[in-house]
Amino acid sequence: MATCRTCGRSAVSIAEVLGLCAECIRDCDDVRAEDLDAVHARERARFGLPPRPPRQADGRTCRLCANACRIAAGGLGFCGVRLNRDGHLSGGTPRDAAVSWYHDPLPTNCVADWVCPAGTGAGYPEFAVRNGPERGYTNLAVFYEACSFDCLFCQNWHYKLRQPGPGARTAGELVDAVDERTTCICFFGGDPTCQLPHALTSARLARRRNPGRILRICWETNGSMAPALLERMLDLSIESGGCVKFDLKAWDPKLHRALCGADNARTLESFASAARRTAERPDPPPLIASTLLVPGYVDADEVGRIAAFIAKQDPAIPYSLLAFRGEFLMADLPTTSRAQAERCLDAARRAGLRQVCVGNPRLLGSE
Repeated sequence: MATCRTCGRSAVSIAEVLGLCAECIRDCDDVRAEDLDAVHARERARFGLPPRPPRQADGRTCRLCANACRIAAGGLGFCGVRLNRDGHLSGGTPRDAAVSWYHDPLPTNCVADWVCPAGTGAGYPEFAVRNGPERGYTNLAVFYEACSFDCLFCQNWHYKLRQPGPGARTAGELVDAVDERTTCICFFGGDPTCQLPHALTSARLARRRNPGRILRICWETNGSMAPALLERMLDLSIESGGCVKFDLKAWDPKLHRALCGADNARTLESFASAARRTAERPDPPPLIASTLLVPGYVDADEVGRIAAFIAKQDPAIPYSLLAFRGEFLMADLPTTSRAQAERCLDAARRAGLRQVCVGNPRLLGSE
């Protein structure tokens, strides 16, 4: 049980790494952005990562994500893979990515499995191999070992243990892993945003090498990418029957900064932009939203505000609420309770969304 250093309240739902409750983060003027950034800077130092997006006056600007790092010669971007080598940015290019992949049997544990072709047969026969779950087929799960955020609850944080800097896997190597049982490719991480040139090249090459067959292109992302890159992602997903899955982590900007070490303005802009294209292929849905229900921080109020934002774009967009299990620097928090999940589910529906679910109910704990 931790104590909020601002209001003095103690609770199991206050993370020790922050030492702040959600109410004080959102509403107290004494909680400054610099204080929140310092929490992340201390954690990142353990992994050899820059404490904040670099802003060197003579650096090269990376334009892949909202961080817009200006990286000095020999320096790294905030993501830990973009490197300035003699004035040229490397890392995440079609020839040079920190990435791994594996075949995941379908239907898989995906935030979109309740509405997507692989899990339901939606879009059959154009986008699914059968009118039901695609058992016997696989998803090529592509894990990018970098991220533009710094989430204190990251469930895949182990990628930070790799040596910072570019990787050495080419797009061609990745596409060689696509076999006759592969019906979808999902780019996730970390986040694909920091290495989108590699991911986009891989996706296009995979589709080109496998004409006339079902091969959906999907993405799981925090939505911080450059707008032009988002459009290319959407082009591939819409034409192939895939989807873009946005992780909307929090609504309040200060709370988002505390939890994720980054602003959420670009995420919301990206989601609104993607929502304008849902009419191009309403079935199966090309855009999915999800939110992790972090006890003590992402409550029904946060979810209600996120859901109202989603509904304003399109009330038919599916929204998955995910149960939290303590991990990384927030391992001291309890799991999401069934009561919290029900309150959040009710808030999302009252906001006007038509399709809402709890994505992993088996993880729910008691109050």
